[in-house]
Amino acid sequence: MALAASLKEADITAALAACQAAESFKHKDFFAKVGLTAKSPEDIKAAFAIIDQDKSGFIEEDELKLFLQNFSASARALTDAETKAFLKAGDVDGDGMIGMDEFATMVKG
Repeated sequence: MALAASLKEADITAALAACQAAESFKHKDFFAKVGLTAKSPEDIKAAFAIIDQDKSGFIEEDELKLFLQNFSASARALTDAETKAFLKAGDVDGDGMIGMDEFATMVKG
């Protein structure tokens, strides 16, 4: 998996384990545990490109639902409530999607 190339496997495993239960995903905690908050703007941009699976330039709700699977194919899908909370936290301009700048702000925030 491409995200695993720039992150430590142990960090990915720990971050995924911390949000294994439904309704336990907290994006700030996850970004910190997986090591994304310490990454360069280029690495964050690369992570965004992987999560933006349809290459639209935005991360939409259906891509957020499967967010954890970008880190491990066996990871769970986010619940509808988690997905909506994640989108709300990142969608600063209210267009219903998370753009690159919004994603970078979420990761570093």
